[in-house]
Amino acid sequence: MPFANLSKDPDQEYFADGVTEDLTTDLSHIPGMFVIARNTAFTYKGKPVDARQIGRDLGVRYVLEGSIRRSGNEVRVNAQLVDAETGAHLWAERFDRQAGDLFKLQNDITGQIAATLGPQLLISEAGRPSERPDVQDFILRARAMNTKPISRENYGDQIGLYERALALDPLSAEAMARLAGALTSRVLDFMSDTRKEDIQRADDLATRALTLSPRSGWAHGAKAQILRAQNRCEDAIIEYEAVIAINRNAPGAYAQLGWCKLQIGGSVDEVVQLMQQAIRLSPRDPGISNWHFRLGLLDLYRSRPDDAIVWLEKARVANPGVSYVRGTLAAAYALKGMTERAAAELAEARKLSDIYSSLARLKKVQPFHSPHVQALAEPTLFAGLRLAGMPEAGMPEE
Repeated sequence: MPFANLSKDPDQEYFADGVTEDLTTDLSHIPGMFVIARNTAFTYKGKPVDARQIGRDLGVRYVLEGSIRRSGNEVRVNAQLVDAETGAHLWAERFDRQAGDLFKLQNDITGQIAATLGPQLLISEAGRPSERPDVQDFILRARAMNTKPISRENYGDQIGLYERALALDPLSAEAMARLAGALTSRVLDFMSDTRKEDIQRADDLATRALTLSPRSGWAHGAKAQILRAQNRCEDAIIEYEAVIAINRNAPGAYAQLGWCKLQIGGSVDEVVQLMQQAIRLSPRDPGISNWHFRLGLLDLYRSRPDDAIVWLEKARVANPGVSYVRGTLAAAYALKGMTERAAAELAEARKLSDIYSSLARLKKVQPFHSPHVQALAEPTLFAGLRLAGMPEAGMPEE
């Protein structure tokens, strides 16, 4: 719906209309989203809005409404999502900003609303009862599980649901792409016992999905993840940039783009900026733990263990079951002389993954194939892990 201008100045109407138009465009770029056109929505401008009546009139399940108030250099935007069947409020958020460059401000606000709203709609849709689940039901249920902390069990359940969707429709490009993404993410998070098989199958699925749907952001994203897992970051960057071209509000693509740029010699500062862009777009993202971890690791690479500990502890609180968060935190603690904490974190990392059995083993995994990253890690991460008690080598084959 057109956002209401609550400012005393009627000239601010253009800004409220601009936010509404940009939101319409941004939301329509979310895969699988059906959004009523701007011209139709604006016929309701200035009229009392009943979400249930709009739902019946336009055949939509949700109504997004809001208001904009500007006072001096302060801008406040309120947005809320309403169930068009029941009239219930499902989500609400307030965004306070400094006016400054109004065009940039408009982009910032609409981008964050679109990125935040996507997961909220997903959770709501997945919760709708269905007596006879179809392909989309299984896909939605699997996607909703992606809003929970990562774990082996979670990945297994997601993959199982995507498998059921693909069994119902073997030509579903979306099911192929999302299954490929889940298989690859499980490998990248060191939670797969069949790494080579998962990557090979994911590659086959992503290739087929791109053939069927060349403009699928999810298919390009899955292909990018596969290339990253294969240590082909230059090629992966092209795919992540393709995702952003399709949907400029894809926070995960910015985060992964930065990570790949680091592998090929990009500056830590540039990578930090891309990670911060992801967090600005989706400050409550289900993947926020991983982004906090990366900012912590980047601070460690910059020899800032105090700052690193702050980010890494946030990541651990959000998801304590991730080995690389615990291992990196062990290194940061050790560099600060907190030996008991370091040893405890390293012990937890070892319980979660065998890659922390020795430095030799850790150095074999992606992302440490890059000489640039190894040069950053040697005096910081690796040095800290040595202080925490990690041996140079374990089994003879190492």
